[in-house]
Amino acid sequence: MLTSYLTIALRNLAKRKGFTLLNIFGLALGMACCLFILQYVRYERSYDRFHVNAGDIYRLRLDAYQEGQLAWRSATVYPAFAPTMKRDFPEVLDACRLIDAERIMHNPETNVKFAEKKGYFADQAFLNMFSLDLISGDAGTALSGPDKILVSESMAKRYFGRTDVQGKNLVVKDPNFFQTYEISGVFRDYPAHSHLIIDYLISYATFSKLVTQTWRDTTNATETSWGWYDFYTYLQLKPGVDPDAFLAKFPAFTDKYINARYQERKINFRNEVDIIPMPDIHLYSNVNQEAEVNGDGRAVAILFIVALFILAIAWINYVNLSTSRSLERGREVGVRKVLGAMRGQLVRQFLTESVLLNLAAFALALATVVLLMPAFNQFAGKDIPLNFLTDPRFWLMAGAVLALGSLLAGLYPAFVLSAFRPVAVLKGQLKNAASGTMLRKGLIVFQFAASIALIAGTLVVYNQIRFMRNQPLGLDIHQTLVVEGAQSVLDSLYMGSFEPFRNQVLRAPRVKSITASSNVPGNETYWTNGARLLGDGGEELRAHTLYNLGIDETFLEAYQIKLAAGRPFSKASGDDTRNRTVLLNETAVRTFGIPKPEEALNRRLARGNDTLSIVGVVRDFHQEGLQKAINPVAFLFRPDSRGFYSFKIENGDIQETVAAIKSAWDGQFPNDPFHYFFLDESFNKQYEADIRFGRVFSLFAVLAILVACLGLLGLAGYQIVQRTKEIGIRKVLGASATSIVGWLSRDFVLLLLLAIAIATPLAWYFMEQWLTHFAYRINIGWWVFLAAGLAAVTVAFLTVGIQGMRAALANPVRALRSE
Repeated sequence: MLTSYLTIALRNLAKRKGFTLLNIFGLALGMACCLFILQYVRYERSYDRFHVNAGDIYRLRLDAYQEGQLAWRSATVYPAFAPTMKRDFPEVLDACRLIDAERIMHNPETNVKFAEKKGYFADQAFLNMFSLDLISGDAGTALSGPDKILVSESMAKRYFGRTDVQGKNLVVKDPNFFQTYEISGVFRDYPAHSHLIIDYLISYATFSKLVTQTWRDTTNATETSWGWYDFYTYLQLKPGVDPDAFLAKFPAFTDKYINARYQERKINFRNEVDIIPMPDIHLYSNVNQEAEVNGDGRAVAILFIVALFILAIAWINYVNLSTSRSLERGREVGVRKVLGAMRGQLVRQFLTESVLLNLAAFALALATVVLLMPAFNQFAGKDIPLNFLTDPRFWLMAGAVLALGSLLAGLYPAFVLSAFRPVAVLKGQLKNAASGTMLRKGLIVFQFAASIALIAGTLVVYNQIRFMRNQPLGLDIHQTLVVEGAQSVLDSLYMGSFEPFRNQVLRAPRVKSITASSNVPGNETYWTNGARLLGDGGEELRAHTLYNLGIDETFLEAYQIKLAAGRPFSKASGDDTRNRTVLLNETAVRTFGIPKPEEALNRRLARGNDTLSIVGVVRDFHQEGLQKAINPVAFLFRPDSRGFYSFKIENGDIQETVAAIKSAWDGQFPNDPFHYFFLDESFNKQYEADIRFGRVFSLFAVLAILVACLGLLGLAGYQIVQRTKEIGIRKVLGASATSIVGWLSRDFVLLLLLAIAIATPLAWYFMEQWLTHFAYRINIGWWVFLAAGLAAVTVAFLTVGIQGMRAALANPVRALRSE
């Protein structure tokens, strides 16, 4: 019996090649789009799940509240958290800390040196908690003891040309010391789908030793500090621990170790601590001091919904095209019923056709994904592997979805076609049922409501990205070349090298100015301190955390940053050179409750053990992209800042200018690698994730409309065939081609207007949710939905109009002879 079903199904599909190809192509396009999106979503949700213990590992988050208001949230916490929580909480199986370890590293044997940025000082416990695949070295001791470093295989090849380098040494420049680190092991390159990028790990004992050497620390701050929040801290809970019950113990813990000291000093400041599962960090954590740029869980959820919409649109096309051919297949059903076919047999026959079409479309979709995945990766800015093809779970899921889709898409046409009464069919009395027509119209409304929502979403994403890129930043980042500062020169020799470097560079072609600073726009500021506004009698009025920026006297002028009140720094001022003054931005002034910038001048600010006088207020500017709010910033006079050197340059031969700067650099800082970038390009990288989302979203919005139009094209064609005689009569009676096209398009346009009414609130809701993670955002205007609706109406009208124009221009005599 199955053989018979297959034979008849293949004959029917081959007999109507145009219908078959249109259906297969539409289904394949929808399935391919769905597969692309689902792989993108799957990859985004796979971050950090490669760790064996991923389900039990949580990262701490620190929330700071000032006068009851949230001041900031940070992905980093105090170093004392890890050992104290492991001791105080029986639920904690293990704990580890990471802190950035950017260093210049040098292999004297090969004279290879690089400024390394993707590494951390790490506790030995890291190797127990995280799945680091060691090629060589002992996981039990590789990070125990000082002056040890684990390197990736890529890093080993970069410095030594091979990976068997255990026991070799690297010379590392720490702030004021040159250290020799022993390579205690080599690990396979850390997976890219992680919220951490790790090229090397240095033992935490090395960091403790460095702090002691640099600051003559006698308090063991790297273990006991409750005021230095730069440490990523991870807890591995014992299996079976309830995270919510564990989290409920945190308020008492933070009050005991942290908040009690604020209460004793009557400072209205408190900390709260939260945890986030490690697999959720990439998509659902977007706080200060994230290790890397994270993804967006809302965007991924929206794309997942888009995938389902596209697949539903493709299946709806099949339903519409199949039921629209009911008159054509009616005689076939009537004859088969007269010959004794039961309704169940007819249903199985039509379901067999549906399964064959879906299988052919799925095979074509898979081939498309395999061939185009490299191009899609480049387009989406991801490196999504094709390993899903070898995953049994994918095939089980694909089989289940394919079976369900074939059933849902084929079941209604099968029951409609198998329900025809043979007497009515053979007498030519068969007409389209009103219920079937209403269903097809309802499905068309759904298709275009989804398409219009996608068009509106694309317009919102495009306008938000354009808004962020075109919004005034409050400073000038154009024609700015930035060189990462010198690190190899010791502090005692630095100024003696920097001043000759500055003078030589200013003589280079097209260099207008040079300024030194601890940070540059586009980079998150990690240098923070608590500061307290003092009253006239020295009493503390208000405390807040400030983000510090060390600058020289030319920084504000070079970046064209305006003053709201007061003066800039000057080398001629003794108070400035003795670090007794500070500049604040407008946000910091408001944070301290000072209503006007000029009222902040000459007020005193306590910062650690120092008391600083506010001599100027800087107008707010965007240090980071417009996804984030402007932070309260303290500008400190640091003419010896060596974080970054910013060069303002004129138009012309850029390579000649870069070569001149490099020549001066090599002469003064021969042990430092020369690394430069253009600031506007670097700043705009903050928007890359949103731009990639916009590209992916727009691509699939266009493809969704294309899939919907394929179905509309086929449906319009069949309806025109059914109305051939009516079209001929209208032409004979004098109807113009334009009026016939309008008449044929009228019903579809009315359906599209209904689709616009349904799509508008849905699109508005989802895009409002997406916009909530931007500190500076657009308001969604009514024109977005009008434009989306007009675009859909235009595309649909063209699709139907092309078919209608062909019918309207045909010879009416042939039309009248058709029946």
